[in-house]
Amino acid sequence: MWVLLNDAFLSIVEHKGKPGHLLVRSRIKGDIERVIPSAHVYEDDSADYRYRADVPQEAFKGALSQAVDRIDYANFKGSVKESKRHTAYMKVWRVLADAFGAYGRTG
Repeated sequence: MWVLLNDAFLSIVEHKGKPGHLLVRSRIKGDIERVIPSAHVYEDDSADYRYRADVPQEAFKGALSQAVDRIDYANFKGSVKESKRHTAYMKVWRVLADAFGAYGRTG
């Protein structure tokens, strides 16, 4: 699962070595802690997602719930303040719009 927040981008997968845990990953230092302050983040220099944390599934659910509670904007793209992140998210938005059509139209 990818989670794109206005101040964090995470990739979440099952943790094969720890039942009941998720492997939360990020390419950007600080993004995991921004969403899950209690996470113990470690680095894997050989991985495409360098920053990682083993997070109990319930703790991640709680963190996402808190992120939902913090929504205070009417336009997601406009809420992304960091320039580099905004540019990246706009590229993702354009690719999805091209693939699936604007406003749900296909073709």
